[in-house]
Amino acid sequence: MDQNVTKAVGIEKRPDLSYSVTVWAPKAKSVQLKIKGQANLNDLSEIAHGYWQLTTEALSAGSKYMFVLDNQITRPDPASRSQPDGVHSWSEVIDQTDFNWTDQQWQPKALSETIVYELHVGTFTSKGTFEAILDKLDHLKRLGVDAIEIMPISQFPGARNWGYDGVYPFAVQESYGGVTNLKHFVDVCHHHGMAVILDVVYNHMGPEGNYLADFGPYFTEKYQTPWGAALNFDDAYSDHVRNFFLQNALMWLKEFHFDGLRLDAVHAILDNGPVHFLKALRINVDWLEKETGKPYYLIAESDMNDVKIISDYAKGGYGLQAQWTDDFHHAVHTVLTGETKGYYEDYGGLKHLAKAFRQGFVYDGVYSPHRKRLIGTDPAGLEKDSFVVCIQNHDQVGNRMRGDRLSTLVSYEVLKLGAGVLLTSPFVPMLFMGEEYGEENPFQYFVNHGDPELVKAVQEGRKREFQSFEWQGGVPDPQAMSTFLDSKLCWDFTDDVKKNTLFKFYQQLISMRKAGAFSALKEKELQITFLEEKNLLTLSSEKDHVNIWGAFNFGVNDQKIQAPEISGIWMKQLASSDQCWLGPKDVEVELRGQEYIIIPSSSFVIYQNNYQTKQ
Repeated sequence: MDQNVTKAVGIEKRPDLSYSVTVWAPKAKSVQLKIKGQANLNDLSEIAHGYWQLTTEALSAGSKYMFVLDNQITRPDPASRSQPDGVHSWSEVIDQTDFNWTDQQWQPKALSETIVYELHVGTFTSKGTFEAILDKLDHLKRLGVDAIEIMPISQFPGARNWGYDGVYPFAVQESYGGVTNLKHFVDVCHHHGMAVILDVVYNHMGPEGNYLADFGPYFTEKYQTPWGAALNFDDAYSDHVRNFFLQNALMWLKEFHFDGLRLDAVHAILDNGPVHFLKALRINVDWLEKETGKPYYLIAESDMNDVKIISDYAKGGYGLQAQWTDDFHHAVHTVLTGETKGYYEDYGGLKHLAKAFRQGFVYDGVYSPHRKRLIGTDPAGLEKDSFVVCIQNHDQVGNRMRGDRLSTLVSYEVLKLGAGVLLTSPFVPMLFMGEEYGEENPFQYFVNHGDPELVKAVQEGRKREFQSFEWQGGVPDPQAMSTFLDSKLCWDFTDDVKKNTLFKFYQQLISMRKAGAFSALKEKELQITFLEEKNLLTLSSEKDHVNIWGAFNFGVNDQKIQAPEISGIWMKQLASSDQCWLGPKDVEVELRGQEYIIIPSSSFVIYQNNYQTKQ
């Protein structure tokens, strides 16, 4: 494709203060710019490959406009940077140069050193804005968070949505605060030493306000996704669809200073072309890294367990830095809760948890009873920071029928046990907002559509979705304001002794992790043993002459276990059952090799032995 048409679409301010207007409409016979408040239409000229352009002084920051196609159809700009009046109304010109960034020296930590915290802008605070999140940065810093991952913020219909119904990929959701407030949010986060990752959706578009097809073949009938026709990444005209989304990714990183992107459900980005869209994205971000001198995270969500997503170019991979690992979540969740319905039927034993702890993937080319086919590839040789793991996230909480959090499904002791599995794991840990203090308010699925028929379809679809899980009770109405309000965090947790203690427990685990207390568990020599009949799993490893041993009791009974034989004394580092963490009993502070210890039910303990300093 000619380089002169790979520049960003939309409206850009030129050095001479005029504005350049570019839109892709390959099948249109004419394209005109309609400016609100002006009677005359402005003709765009076709340049190449179906791109239309205009340079004009009739626009300024704040101008509202639409495009007129073939003198018949009037539509907002597909690459609009702002939709202040909603998805069906005028686009607004934004001067992207009109912000005084102060983070020029900022560099994010390596992903391997990062604690990620996922949040939804609209429910994280009572106000539900970018600005309101800033009031909670001190909380996140005390917790030990290094990177905030925000769920999608591209303009969606209405004022409330998870964000996966976005229809203007370049526009910042107005109800969250718009462009300037987003930039201010990122800038302030960087000054607090916190990276910001944006969740982006390149596998589908939302149903309401989606006018892309009026401009060109953005979709293909070659494939179907769970959300309808697939975006066109490999059919006729696909070069320019790819360009549209590549430019979008670069915009978030370059113009908004995001430190990385979380790519939603990449298994639904259907591309059989010679260079997969994900690899093209990584190559473009490589170029941007050279330009800015700054690294960027690219993290995929995928249910394929396919190592090519995170393998190097030289190995035929796409070169993304990491991927979410659902296997880890499912293995932990089933052991903690006992749930084995739906896709959880593929998990449920300590053998699955042990395998997930060791290598991320449980399904690495083996047969899945739920999917009834072989799933996955072998992740051997991949670095541990290639996997982002969690015990809760927006999907695994919000896609339950009632949005139940783990805190409402298990006991307080089991919550601490789950935290221990997550934060001692060798992978990159991610927390879901409120997890750190045991938030009990649900995180439910909510929308604010304007089309009654669409609302009805969403309501009925949610009811069908949960049949395989056999959950009891009614499905909250996604359209109801109460469903959204019920999903907001309750920030008075410090008034509750148990919740405040759980927060301190997470703090301690994160602090220990950052100090290297669990780093030996990343070593290839990691030994994992499990006894299904006793619900016991143990971990042991050595690094730099420091031995670590952990025992995890997932059962309802106390269990007696023998400490590994070693010279010197095992010193307790942390025990979730200790009374300082509101547990039932303290565990021994010191152990000698082969000495027996009682591990209380639903608890874990970590011991360390530095045999260079012990006699």
